[in-house]
Amino acid sequence: MNQTSLAVSPSRAVVGAIWMVLAGIAFSLLNVVTQWLTMKLAFPSASAAFWQYGFAFLFSLPFLKRLGLAAMRTDYPWRHLVRVALAALGVEAWVAGLAAVPIWQAIALVMTSPFFIILGARLFLGERVGPARWAATAAGFTGAMIILQPWSDGFGWAALLPVLSALLWGASSLITKSLTGIERPETITVWLLVLLTPINGGLALAAGFAVPTGATLALFLLAGLLTAAAQYFLTLAYAAADAAYVQPFDDLKLPLNVLAGWLFFGYAPAGYLWLGAALILSASLFIMRNEMRRERKPA
Repeated sequence: MNQTSLAVSPSRAVVGAIWMVLAGIAFSLLNVVTQWLTMKLAFPSASAAFWQYGFAFLFSLPFLKRLGLAAMRTDYPWRHLVRVALAALGVEAWVAGLAAVPIWQAIALVMTSPFFIILGARLFLGERVGPARWAATAAGFTGAMIILQPWSDGFGWAALLPVLSALLWGASSLITKSLTGIERPETITVWLLVLLTPINGGLALAAGFAVPTGATLALFLLAGLLTAAAQYFLTLAYAAADAAYVQPFDDLKLPLNVLAGWLFFGYAPAGYLWLGAALILSASLFIMRNEMRRERKPA
């Protein structure tokens, strides 16, 4: 973020917020469809991840055609491959998590991803973290522990799958961050779109490939469309306004997913969710505002 980005006009900020909310709604509906397929219809999660993102890839073909495969030209192919592989494994963990735990619990736990990014930035990129970011990270993970309750009799290891997806997506984001200064955004995007489906396909084959039919196929088409739409809305949000202005609206995904889980599955989150979620949200917003203050300081 540069200094001029802090002067985003109110109209652009509002437009960016609207796109971010629409992305949150699309992701909430997508999570409902994914959980219905994997939990209610018992469709294998690895194959579910392949078909969801495979159809999303098909819906993204017009975008790929406009960019062209020439955008894949790079001096860092292995870095891109590792980045997309981590993202694909994150998808697998996320879909498997939705097959086992309620939406509200999964979405609250996956929101720990920024804290893994902070830890990774310190360990692998040598960034200075500082007391404030360490404290926020500790608060975020405390919130996750309150939601997980690993000390309770009702705890199951499947509840850790959303945390694993947050870890994997955080690692992928770190590599993306290292590439942003040396690669074009188009190159980073095209490598993700082109590689994600075949990697998911290999993982699905290894787990026992399943082919959807009838209503299940229609649901996967819907999931692919929602995936592509949600990603497109995110792109429009960040194009309309700086991330610092629209990111707080991304946190609406928690109440949106709680509402979706209640409407479609009758999930009623326990009171401890709100305490843990409050810690995660507060820590995430604190980190964002702390970064904004750091950006405002003259170099």
